Amino acid sequence: MATEHFTAIHDAIQLAIAPVFLLTSIAAFINALIGRLGRAVDRRRLLEDDVLPKLEGEERDDKLAELRLVERRVHLVLWSIALAVLSALLVCLLIGVAFGAAFVTLDLARAIAGLFIGAVLALTGCLMLFMHEITLAGLALHPKLWPQRGTARVERRNTTDEVK
Repeated sequence: MATEHFTAIHDAIQLAIAPVFLLTSIAAFINALIGRLGRAVDRRRLLEDDVLPKLEGEERDDKLAELRLVERRVHLVLWSIALAVLSALLVCLLIGVAFGAAFVTLDLARAIAGLFIGAVLALTGCLMLFMHEITLAGLALHPKLWPQRGTARVERRNTTDEVK
């Protein structure tokens, strides 16, 4: 009888190991997202407090557009963090249910599968929002460094002036 319990506990621990690795990677990803959030918030504060009050006209409009972009980035990162935390919570529940399944006679395979699918879907949504935020961050580059259509005004030089 004791050997059966030991085997059940051993099997439950083995089943819980893989989700623990997933939980560790989610925690590292949340840390990276919090770093991105901090940089975006710092940029927003700089624009609002130091830059915007000193500018007028076209330069101010450009900085206001950048401020709106930074606000969108902050929003995306916050939602991404929320989905990552949801995924981590589902993984924690999955570990608890998988370990608890060793001690009850109920078939919890469907609950475990549902928790795993939910965790993966939440993590997928988190990664999609993260990719969107990275794209917006790339679009925020200064137009002289990376000219793009529709993000900022790009100065065009007259090529006939250069040819002599």
